[in-house]
Amino acid sequence: MENSFFKKVYKVVKTIPKGKVCSYGEIAKFLGAPTMSRQVGWALHKNPQAYIIPCHRVVFANGRLSPAFAFGGENEQRRLLEEEGVIFNGEKVDKSCFYKLI
Repeated sequence: MENSFFKKVYKVVKTIPKGKVCSYGEIAKFLGAPTMSRQVGWALHKNPQAYIIPCHRVVFANGRLSPAFAFGGENEQRRLLEEEGVIFNGEKVDKSCFYKLI
């Protein structure tokens, strides 16, 4: 059974538009829990609806992808993001692709 924090994470992640990304820390701050970025990651690792809740749109604050992406690994995360039009500079997502939660 998922906890209420996880449900809040999933709700926020669903708002990230195609072609954009957000960081684990940004989501934690938005939820009023700035020290819980790891729990955001854990929630996404346990994502019960992989393609409905677009967890591939969540990256590290520096633009790097998660090496432990639960749904096919880092290469799959990058493929999904590139398919949506996310721009990469080397191994990092371009800063222009970051979405600011309001």
